[in-house]
Amino acid sequence: MNIIVHRIYDDDVPQGYRVLVDRLWPRGISKEKADLDGHWKDLAPGNELRKWFDHDPEKWADFRKKYMSELSDHKAVAKEHLEEVDRKNLVLLYGAKDKDHTHALVLKEYLEKLN
Repeated sequence: MNIIVHRIYDDDVPQGYRVLVDRLWPRGISKEKADLDGHWKDLAPGNELRKWFDHDPEKWADFRKKYMSELSDHKAVAKEHLEEVDRKNLVLLYGAKDKDHTHALVLKEYLEKLN
């Protein structure tokens, strides 16, 4: 399985099994436009971690470690979600503006290790 990370607001979303990996729904995106196969909010960073990180690149290394720890606590859920994927590509969609410091990159790394 090929896992692709893509910002939901950008055009040309790749084809595949499309899941939103944010806990909160992205502003201005209708359910029709999103055209999702799933919303894996249970694999998004917890509220406390999300608020602490606040998209601050200075906190990226610590955020990454803490989020990986959270994900390891949800390994069974992650495996269940991966079993749902019925296409060659899994497209992880997120809403943050910063493409280099998004939890979706960490989630991709985690899921690749499970797959």
